[in-house]
Amino acid sequence: KGRARAPAPPLSEVFQSAYDKVSKLLEANTPVQTGEYTLGEVEIIRDWGLITTKPQVYIVNMSKKSFIRKGNKWLPKISDWVKEHGGGQIIPMSADFEQEVFDLKDDKAAQQAFLDQCTEEAKAMGLTGPQFVAKSVIPRMIRSGRQALCLQSFYTAGPKEVRAWTIQKGCLAPQAAGVIHTDFERGFIKAEVCAFDDFKALHAGQPSMAKVKEAGRYRQEGKTYVMQDGDIVVFMHNVSGAKKK
Repeated sequence: KGRARAPAPPLSEVFQSAYDKVSKLLEANTPVQTGEYTLGEVEIIRDWGLITTKPQVYIVNMSKKSFIRKGNKWLPKISDWVKEHGGGQIIPMSADFEQEVFDLKDDKAAQQAFLDQCTEEAKAMGLTGPQFVAKSVIPRMIRSGRQALCLQSFYTAGPKEVRAWTIQKGCLAPQAAGVIHTDFERGFIKAEVCAFDDFKALHAGQPSMAKVKEAGRYRQEGKTYVMQDGDIVVFMHNVSGAKKK
């Protein structure tokens, strides 16, 4: 005779609570990220790998004509649907428009002429103002995506190159240094920091921090410094140990 199957172990209250909340949202076709959870529930939900726990930005593809006039009959309906299903940022765009802009990338004069023509088409429909000036929305899409993912950048600069490094918002200086190399984090001593806006306003055309330092805007930060978007940084570190005998 076969042995009786052992009963399944009971689920924890936290697991059951997380499951019930998530099921209710999914049945309502609502993103999981819009729910309210305890820390314990969050830890459990993370293991499920649900795509709607991620931030969402809705990109709405339109015809070129609809994009120029910044709307069509479907956009309000899409907006209502998004509001009813957890909300989120909506960015209207036109793949046809963006393709034409891209195809003219090597001829800046022709590219600008195309954008001016699109702006004039909007004016002919009685649509004026900054929002109807034709331009690519690719930069906006990139910024929105980074913002939704809580990403920011800092810069390192030297004689050969300037490079941007991507980190999470709230990242401390040692962890930011570790993005460049793990040794930088392990042997972190300090960070010499200048805000990009300060450098832009003060450098006076010189490829150096001299003017920034004269203005008192170049500073030293320690291990508890929270990195800011656009920081220009030099990390000081030392990982050398005592020599083995």
